[in-house]
Amino acid sequence: MSQWTAVSRTQHADSYFWPRQGYGFAAQEQVVPILIAELTKLLPHYALAFIQQGEHYQPVALTGLGGERNLYVHSDGRWLASYVPSILRGHPFRMAKADNDQPVLAIEQDNLTDDSSAQPLFDEDGNLTEKVQQTLNFLTQCDKNRQVTAKASQLLGETGLIEPWPLKIERGEGREPITVQGLHRINEKAMNELAAEAFADLRKHGALALAYAQLFSMSQLSQLTERAKFHEKHHAKQGDQSANRDIDSLLDGDDDDLTFDFGD
Repeated sequence: MSQWTAVSRTQHADSYFWPRQGYGFAAQEQVVPILIAELTKLLPHYALAFIQQGEHYQPVALTGLGGERNLYVHSDGRWLASYVPSILRGHPFRMAKADNDQPVLAIEQDNLTDDSSAQPLFDEDGNLTEKVQQTLNFLTQCDKNRQVTAKASQLLGETGLIEPWPLKIERGEGREPITVQGLHRINEKAMNELAAEAFADLRKHGALALAYAQLFSMSQLSQLTERAKFHEKHHAKQGDQSANRDIDSLLDGDDDDLTFDFGD
């Protein structure tokens, strides 16, 4: 399990970090939390759902079929889609809460090092290096939108529009379908029956966009089955040219930067 430590100018002035190399750290993630700000980027590549966390719901992109493999992560760490969910791109950093409940920049402990061949956290003047500051800016913007996303999800739940999603994915003749547990979706019938005032309130808080995005995204379940077939076919063919061509068919560019410009 990952351990995180707050980045401190006094404790880490002479510390270094190993930057992210691919997405192997997410190789077992079956779902990835998402933000409202990135919905238009997510829709071409992911089926979206909600998972229940206590009394609240978290919107997520589906990246697995209930097994141990994240179907969007290649064995060499490449992400098998042209858009990577924002929560993954800041790794090995993330925002955490300090004792005074204020947001602070944290780093995964395994990526923190005293090895000077890695990248420094701070410059000679005691300021965050350009790369770390860029990451902090990106994560700060993501954190702000995460609050907006949480509010919208809460409103959808309170309005009674989120229901269990008994997802069953067919795998072709002679193969048992896959049943994925623990997912929720928008109840389209209930949303269409909403009173005008409740409908307007959803739109005001961005919840309407999130609801429609989840409904529209269900047509992307084929993305999961395509990647499952890819992993099965090329499990023993790493380095093979045909395998590389198949990888190219799943990729279209490399949206791997740290900018908070989602084309809204």
